[in-house]
Amino acid sequence: MPDPFASLAEAHASVHVPPGATGWRRLMAFAGPGYMVSVGYMDPGNWATDLAGGSAFGYRLLSVIMLSNLMAILLQALSARLGIATGRDLAQACRDRFPMPVTIALWLACEAAIIACDLAEVIGTAIALQLLFGLPLLPGAILTGLDAALVLMLMNRGFRVLEAFVIGLLVIIAACFLVQILAAAPPVAAVLRGLVPTPALLTDPAMLYVAIGIIGATVMPHNLYLHSSIVQTRAYDRSEAGRRDAIRWATWDSTLALMMALFINAAILIVASAAFHGSGHRDVADIGQAYRLISPLLGLGVASTLFAVALLAAGMNSTVTGTLAGQIVMEGFLHVRLPHWARRLLTRGLAIVPVVVVTALYGAAGTNRLLVFSQVVLSMQLPFAVIPLVWFVADRRMMGSFAISRGFAALSWLVALVILALNGKLLWDMATG
Repeated sequence: MPDPFASLAEAHASVHVPPGATGWRRLMAFAGPGYMVSVGYMDPGNWATDLAGGSAFGYRLLSVIMLSNLMAILLQALSARLGIATGRDLAQACRDRFPMPVTIALWLACEAAIIACDLAEVIGTAIALQLLFGLPLLPGAILTGLDAALVLMLMNRGFRVLEAFVIGLLVIIAACFLVQILAAAPPVAAVLRGLVPTPALLTDPAMLYVAIGIIGATVMPHNLYLHSSIVQTRAYDRSEAGRRDAIRWATWDSTLALMMALFINAAILIVASAAFHGSGHRDVADIGQAYRLISPLLGLGVASTLFAVALLAAGMNSTVTGTLAGQIVMEGFLHVRLPHWARRLLTRGLAIVPVVVVTALYGAAGTNRLLVFSQVVLSMQLPFAVIPLVWFVADRRMMGSFAISRGFAALSWLVALVILALNGKLLWDMATG
């Protein structure tokens, strides 16, 4: 009988962990939550920012993708530690520790992040349906509201089935971009130079805007809430030794999964750099424009189709994790439990309305600008998730022997300060024109 007060109660401790398994078998028992979290690091919002960065600035923003991914690995490891050590997800921990006005403010910030993410999913999926099947953007955006049925069907078949669905789509995305990278044949020396941060990031407002968008699209605030919950789906021993073992394997799971996300994010930017920046097309932030140009510029007829298939897979995957994150956040902060279909239709409806309005008024160009802007909104919400997370995992009164060391805490606070500083710089540049 599941604990009705547990995080994601219907799936809590529902995945069996063989007690005597070691090595590869034990990793496989814990593998899954990290890949579900990694979905948020390659959703349609990433495509807009990576395409914009690659076409405008070549390989120079690869360093931002790499650093963002390293920050993500650290933060997701902290999120898993919090969930396993305390048995509470990040939203529940905030409600437990903060006054109600602060809790409500954090909930609203997280809901804004989920809506911004959902906005990217709606736009990305609608564009993919248009590219593959010729469906206009408006009907495509409205059609995405039906994805609640897909999530409900998968959840009813068990959490492992949900994870298998997500991992299968991730494999499709990776395969599509592997083919495109081979076709693009980027110069290795230029790619390696791109991994070194450039001072222009702090002096060029246009580059900084796209860089912040990449950070917002990579380190996603609601993923921290999601991960702290779904790591608890494993039926590990809840003793101190069992929790310590679970933290170790969950960290391996998320680290390996996020390395896959790093490959896909870097691949999008590398393909954009090789195909667009190198040929003089330096203003391609439009996914539809990228679709039309990529086959002739790469000299591979199937490249455009692979691009659209990967985009559709990314949008479908993000639907699953967005649903779970929304449920976890609402239940954790407010103790409000809605039926899954009602919760999904609510968040998707809040995302569909602005997409429909912008598409009707400004067409596809406005939709693509909205997609990039949604990622900047995500980045602005990051401190509201990162600061409580680092605070909690460094607190020995809350974590006991599972609290992180002072050195690890210093590194985590440094990451939080970098995020705050970049957001502050972006706000200043926007305020001063």
